[in-house]
Amino acid sequence: MFGSRGLWQAAVCSFLALLLLLTVGQVHADLPDFTELVEANHKSVVNISTTAKSERRSDPRQNMPELDNSPFGEFFRKFLEQQQNAPGTQEQQFQPQQFDSDSLGSGFIVSSDGYVLTNNHVVDGAEEIIVRLHDRRQFVAKLIGKDARSDVAVLKIDATDLPAARIGQSSDLKVGEWVLAIGSPFGFDFSVTAGIVSATGRSLPRENYVPFIQTDVAINPGNSGGPLFNLAGEVVGINSQIYSRTGGFMGLSFSIPIEMAIDIADQLKDSGTVSRGWLGVIIQEVTRELAESFSMETAHGALISRILPGSPAADSELKVSDVIVGFNGNYVDKSSSLPPLVGQVRAGGSATVDVIRDGEKVTFDILIGELPAPEELASSRLPAPVKVSNKLGIEVAPIDDQARAKLESGGVEVKTVSDGPAKLAGIREGDILTMIDNAHIDNPGDFEKAMNSVTSGASIAVLVQRDQGPIFLALTVE
Repeated sequence: MFGSRGLWQAAVCSFLALLLLLTVGQVHADLPDFTELVEANHKSVVNISTTAKSERRSDPRQNMPELDNSPFGEFFRKFLEQQQNAPGTQEQQFQPQQFDSDSLGSGFIVSSDGYVLTNNHVVDGAEEIIVRLHDRRQFVAKLIGKDARSDVAVLKIDATDLPAARIGQSSDLKVGEWVLAIGSPFGFDFSVTAGIVSATGRSLPRENYVPFIQTDVAINPGNSGGPLFNLAGEVVGINSQIYSRTGGFMGLSFSIPIEMAIDIADQLKDSGTVSRGWLGVIIQEVTRELAESFSMETAHGALISRILPGSPAADSELKVSDVIVGFNGNYVDKSSSLPPLVGQVRAGGSATVDVIRDGEKVTFDILIGELPAPEELASSRLPAPVKVSNKLGIEVAPIDDQARAKLESGGVEVKTVSDGPAKLAGIREGDILTMIDNAHIDNPGDFEKAMNSVTSGASIAVLVQRDQGPIFLALTVE
């Protein structure tokens, strides 16, 4: 029936099919089995629902049917006009109405006597918080405390002998490691999703004090506040947020490291508030050009562009133009790496800071202060202006007393910018120039002196003040 050629082709196909089956089997054998992990830990995960009172103004006419084509349309219109113009009805017309709004989230039990961890945004503004356990029991929870900066909240339910989650160490996580999330996405109880750790110590915009764990675990609305487990069944993070352009999961999920969450929870239970360390410096990224101007071999660290008055840094040996490259023995790779490290130090404690100054590494011991409230911090970051001249391709002028008072120092204002190094570096009219190549500029005379001291072809850093704050720029002198 088959010739020798047909038999040979059939044998090859059979061999390839067997090889494919063996390969697929080997791949499946290498993948983790999450069933035991889920069975052992899902009972510590809870569903959280909240109710909050909201207000909205309503117009009774919005609820009326369309009257234009109705035989009674004219009658109803006249009736409504009479009611609106009646004495005493104008004030009642668009009064706010109370209605209940609900939200869903997740959480997990951290102690057998009923303490639960979740996200601040899950319970923020809630008038009633309901915690539902795996066995369908429901409890009205008491809010022990919450912290918006870290997005952590602590709840307490009146129950005992509860299955508490085992706490692990997020610092032991490695990129590529398998992790698993249990939560209630879109209200579906105890759903499980898995993925890998994509990055650690991730900094997000407006989230300066949390070094997030980034994963590709599917996280959706309702997962917030739930635990992130490692393969040992230990909680290593609290699922907090996602990055999305559509509002749905896009492969970028972020979790709060469990060590930070537990520390915050302990503070909230003890005092109801959270203490964070504060240096009082405004920092920026070190670019390749700035690194060259500061005689650094590689671009890394956090460049100090301003020291806030009355801050711990103002009472220390730190200076503007110092590049912080180490904090308490931790390497500072980027400017975003510094705030979480400082925030972990309790106010009143001391810290060791390594900086690059004039091309040399210098170490200081600094007393750490208490991070002010957001409104106090915002008021201390006063905006300011700055300026430069000739070798840079700009003209400068003295600053007025008002600008000087705002800066709490001197400087010169950039009046014009022509083609040249300053324009290439991004200096613009209205900038206030306060430092050139580590020399402080108080007036046009200081500026001319600084210009005379720099050599052609040199890469230098200039510090300018703008409305949004101080910033270093690197340029090459012609």
